[in-house]
Amino acid sequence: MDGGEDPSKLASTLHEPTTTQPLLSHQFPSLEPSAASISETEEDQAQYLQISYNYGPRSFKDLPFLILFCVLVLCTFGFGIFAAINRNPHRYQVSSFVFNTTLSSCTIQDFGFPFSLNSTVWNLFSSAFGNNPTSLIASQSNLSESVHGNSPAVYNTYLNSLRSSVLNSLIWTLVITLILSLPFVLLVLLLLKRYTKQIVYASLPFFVIVPIFINVYWFVACTVSSRCSDAFPLSYRILVLIFAFLIIGVIVWIFIVNWHRVELTVNIIGVAANALSSNLGLFGVLPSLTLGLFVYCVPIVFFLIYSSKNGKIVPKEEDGEYSCVWKQDGWVPAYYTLAILTMLWSAAAMVEAQVYVISGTIAQWYFSKDEARPKRAIRSSLRNAFGHSFGTICFSGLIFGAVRVVRSMVDNARQEETSGIVNVILRCCVSFLMSAIDFLNKFTTNFAAITGEAYCKAARMTYELLKRNLLSAVFVETVSTRILAGIILVLSAIYTIVVCVILKAGVHLGDDAYFVAVMAWILLIVILGYFVHVLDNVIDTVYVCYAIDRDRGEVSKQEVHDVYVHLPISRSHRAGFPVRAPHVV
Repeated sequence: MDGGEDPSKLASTLHEPTTTQPLLSHQFPSLEPSAASISETEEDQAQYLQISYNYGPRSFKDLPFLILFCVLVLCTFGFGIFAAINRNPHRYQVSSFVFNTTLSSCTIQDFGFPFSLNSTVWNLFSSAFGNNPTSLIASQSNLSESVHGNSPAVYNTYLNSLRSSVLNSLIWTLVITLILSLPFVLLVLLLLKRYTKQIVYASLPFFVIVPIFINVYWFVACTVSSRCSDAFPLSYRILVLIFAFLIIGVIVWIFIVNWHRVELTVNIIGVAANALSSNLGLFGVLPSLTLGLFVYCVPIVFFLIYSSKNGKIVPKEEDGEYSCVWKQDGWVPAYYTLAILTMLWSAAAMVEAQVYVISGTIAQWYFSKDEARPKRAIRSSLRNAFGHSFGTICFSGLIFGAVRVVRSMVDNARQEETSGIVNVILRCCVSFLMSAIDFLNKFTTNFAAITGEAYCKAARMTYELLKRNLLSAVFVETVSTRILAGIILVLSAIYTIVVCVILKAGVHLGDDAYFVAVMAWILLIVILGYFVHVLDNVIDTVYVCYAIDRDRGEVSKQEVHDVYVHLPISRSHRAGFPVRAPHVV
């Protein structure tokens, strides 16, 4: 207190009220909301730190979608069996039916043989050609050959032998390609695991060399061939050649722009290849699931064929004359819709089930504390996928299938001649919405396989997990996927060139060698594409596991953290909880 101030005035100032309201009625800032906010934050943090792989028993999730899927399957098979039993055997014999005025209905009439076996005409024919009616056809064939000579028969024999040679070469080429595909895939996986950098950097020049070689080769081959040059003028060939070189230039420009990301992508692919090589049993389980889907869909296809035979042949009057036409039962179109929707949903659910099995298996490998591979990881993932979490898979497959159907409808609408700014805006909005849903659904299945949560909760927790840790998955799913796709394109193109050279030099197929080589390329590219699909899901699963580790402040796989720590940070999100491991941040 200063000595210059009057104590009485200071006391009066302290005791003088500043407002006319009572003191207790004045609203002061309270500290309770901040305390509640801190308590809520601590509860959320405790909940977030519990995210890990769920080894314990899991409960059934998304049961309504599981029940709906089972009802659709049962109805499809039930009505399919009914359609197979009640099919009309005369479905494709409408021309053999005539209108019977006496019965006022259509009756069948056999026009296969124009006279009865007891008639006088038949006796004359039987005495001339024997009792076997086919002898008449044979006599006519012999007469034709005696008149026209043997040249048509020789020509037909040559065509049949040529077609047989091409067909045999095609079958053997596809069989050999299918047999070699498994060791080929394992070899690619081994190379990506141990020599990732060398494989990627050695493949990058071929991304340009192979398209240039193919572009120049077809131009020269078409110019040399008189048939191709006549059908394809020089001016058009030059335009296609220039256009192809422009596309190659765009590819080169993309590589130059993203060259700084290649090193990180190489390390990410190496980590994924290491994780997949530690779980080679997936290469036996995943094709088995695809084969099981094929076996499951075969009866439905037969049911669709049988359902088309459900109906009756009825008379139809046109201009006073009656004709017999086929009338399909009214429930058949509805069954077609039901069966097709069931097959689409089943196929989408099987795709999500494969993602679930991959994610569950890789997550068990990731969160294993020791270097030993976890026992029965694939078996437990299969049990969870087709057990307690099958409702989640059905829900995810329903969204996956719906997104694909809507996207195909949008693409078809874009190809049609629809004008107007409103249509363009609607297509853009739908495309953006479908891409967002597809992106969210992709990581939701991975997260559900790890935690066993329901679909909606897994989607929310996945978004919050990535948001808290400032992670951006766009880089992971785009660059690595494109590089892997380029690698398999290069490898499959080299294999196709080798097959074409062998067929032309060893088998002497001529121009048919191109067709056989292209078919072998299609088969190999499908198999390698499936391998890339599996490796992409491994990359996504490791990414989600790394996000869980980062959120918990733990390090389950040091080699993964050493690579994924260099991922770009998404600055659009707020910071999450602090990570306890300093070298992970």
